[in-house]
Amino acid sequence: MVTGIDCSKDFLDIAVSENGRCIYNGKFSNDKEGFKELLVHIRESSLVVMEATGPYYLPVAFFCYEEGMPVSVVNPLVIRRFCQMRMSRAKTDKKDAVMIARYGETEKPSLWKAPSEMMMKLQQIRTYIEGLEKRKSIVYNQHHAFSHTSKFSKSLAEEMELEISNYDAKILCKEKELAELMEKHYGSTMGNLRSIPGIGPKSATLMVLTTDSFRNFDSYKQVVSYYGLSPRIFESGKSVRGKAHICKMGMSLVRKTLYMAAKSAIKHNRGCKDLYERLRLKGKPYRVALIAVVNKLIKQAFAVTKKNMSYNEDLATC
Repeated sequence: MVTGIDCSKDFLDIAVSENGRCIYNGKFSNDKEGFKELLVHIRESSLVVMEATGPYYLPVAFFCYEEGMPVSVVNPLVIRRFCQMRMSRAKTDKKDAVMIARYGETEKPSLWKAPSEMMMKLQQIRTYIEGLEKRKSIVYNQHHAFSHTSKFSKSLAEEMELEISNYDAKILCKEKELAELMEKHYGSTMGNLRSIPGIGPKSATLMVLTTDSFRNFDSYKQVVSYYGLSPRIFESGKSVRGKAHICKMGMSLVRKTLYMAAKSAIKHNRGCKDLYERLRLKGKPYRVALIAVVNKLIKQAFAVTKKNMSYNEDLATC
């Protein structure tokens, strides 16, 4: 028996699938009281499946995990594709719970590994820094726009400049705290990643935090897909020859950071340089070759982390 849970901010919808038959079991509050009521319905489950919907799945995922139940947390995109394959068009919490349960029974996804408290703290700090940077950007852009008018209030300008300065100070402080904690708790992994030519502190930090040191991934290809860097090729027969694109269904900040790392890697990383030059000689566009280098870097990063070793030239050709 597989239990599917559709998680939202306030409620949990659950459905149970067994031997191909799926039944909706109701709606529960997304809090401790709701979890206790939910427990009665999922005790017999061989697997509890839910989507990684922002932070809303975490409380119930930890609750089930601590109760000793097998839990699987699935990328929402995977569930969406599963629904499309079955021609399901309805989009309700009840229907989502049913489809999640069906997915769990038919696909048997891998089990979720709960992140440590320290990993969650580090992820939250990184997310907070991103929020500070976005808020600073809003004020900065407003200040830039107002400064091009002839009637920009001096007092408002000074207030906005102070706010920007405060954001800079906060960002610097939190980045320093993050770097110190990363070095203290993940120093070995960070060192192995930074040993790869092209990978710097920022890209190493993002890879560790977004993948929990690749704990929930069995292959580098899964990481590539998770980051939204898998190629999408549009070809059919002899008449359809579309341009290749990447999925862009992952995290834009990670992709942007890894693009910058790839630009350095094509100069200093032998394996990446050889791959880039080979693709360019074949007439591949610059961006296509660069994305291939990004994927190569992810492959090398996955290898050094899983093997707990520093980069060496043998990995350049892996």
